[in-house]
Amino acid sequence: MAVPYTVISSDCHAGGNHAQYREYLDPAYVERFDAWRGEYRNPFRDLQDDGRSRNWDDDRRISEMDADGVVAEVVFPNTVPPFFPTGVVIAQAPTTREDYELRLAGIRAHNRWLADFVAAHPTRRVGLGQLLLNDVDEALADVRWMAENGIGGVLLPGVAPNTGIEPLYSPVYDPLWALCQELGLPVTHHGGGSGMPEFGRYPSSTVMYMMEAGFFANRALWHLVMSGVFERFGDLVFVMTEQGSGWIPGALQQMDDLHDAMVAGRFGELGPSALTLPRRPSEYFAANCYVGCSFPPPGETAVFRELGIDRFMWGSDYPHREGTYPYTRESLRRTFAGWSEADLRAVLGTNAAKVYGFDLDALAPLAAAVGPTVEEVATPLGAVPADATSPAFHKA
Repeated sequence: MAVPYTVISSDCHAGGNHAQYREYLDPAYVERFDAWRGEYRNPFRDLQDDGRSRNWDDDRRISEMDADGVVAEVVFPNTVPPFFPTGVVIAQAPTTREDYELRLAGIRAHNRWLADFVAAHPTRRVGLGQLLLNDVDEALADVRWMAENGIGGVLLPGVAPNTGIEPLYSPVYDPLWALCQELGLPVTHHGGGSGMPEFGRYPSSTVMYMMEAGFFANRALWHLVMSGVFERFGDLVFVMTEQGSGWIPGALQQMDDLHDAMVAGRFGELGPSALTLPRRPSEYFAANCYVGCSFPPPGETAVFRELGIDRFMWGSDYPHREGTYPYTRESLRRTFAGWSEADLRAVLGTNAAKVYGFDLDALAPLAAAVGPTVEEVATPLGAVPADATSPAFHKA
C-alpha cells in the first residue's frame, strides 16, 4: 500500500482573542485599547459562535486538523487585531497618521502572538506576519523582526486606489522586495478587500464588493510583473492565495500580448512605454509565482496542468465556513479523483513545503498516521455530505 499523502494547507487562518492580544500589546496602548475594545462589535459569523476558539485553541485546532487528515498549515490572520475596523485580510489601509499608528501597534501585537502560536508547533505551522505599507521603513523593521522571531513569510496587503499610499508597482517598495529576497521570506497576497475602494452604503454595495473583490486582489500580479519587480529581484517568491486560478491564463496572455506589442514598438496611441522587460510576463510567473488554491472545485484544476503543477498549492481555508473542514477527505475525492499520485503529492504537500520551508521528513510520521491514503483519494465521491458548506462541493 502506498504511503498516505502529506497534506499541507496553504491557506488557514488563526488569531488571538482580544484578551490575548491585550497581553501582547505595547503597554503604551493598553488603556486606549481597553476603551476601543468596549465599543467594538465583531461582524464575522465564525468569530461569534462556538467555532471562534478554533482560532487560538491549540488542542482543538490540532485534533480537528488530525481528524481531517491535514498535518501542517500556512497561517494567515483571522481575528480582529487591536484598533482595526474589521478583519485584516479585508480591511482597507489606514489613511490618517493616528489610525496608522494605532493599527501598527495592533498588527505588531498579532505578530508577537503569532510567533508564540507557531513556536508551539513549529513543524506543523508557518506563520505569515503582517505589515502596513504607509511607511516603508517601518515595514522593513517589521520584516526583520519576523525573520528573527520564527515568522516564515510576509503577508502583503493590497493598496486601494486614491488612498495616498504608493501603488504596488512603485519603486518605493524595492527595499522591501530586496529584504524579503535576502531573508528568503516568501511574500503572500491573500484575496479579500484590503486593496479595494470604498463601495458606500447602498443596497447593492455587498454585491459590488463580491463582483470586484477578485479583480482588486488579482491585480497585484500584474502590478509586480509588469513593473519589473521580478526582473530586479529574481529570487523573490510571490504567492497569490484564495483568489482562484481560472483568471490567471487570461491575465498572463493579456500581459504577454502587451509585452510583445511593446517590444515590437506597437503600443498604440499611448506611445512607447518607459519600461520593456527582457522576458515575457508568463516567464516571470513560471519562475517567481505560486498560487494557493483554497478548496478548488474540479473544474478549476485544469489550470494547474496548463500553467504547471509545480506552481499550485491546495488550501483548506480552515476554520472558515466555506473551508473544507470537516469534510476535507471528501473534498479531495471530489476534486482530485483520477489524478496521478505524483501530481497530487505536489499539489497537496511538496509544493507548499518548497515555498514555505516545511520539513517533509519531520511531517512523514504524522502523515502516515492521519493522512488520507492514495486509494481513498482516488475513489470518486458518490454523494456530497448533506451539511457541507464549502464551495468545493457546490461548483462544477
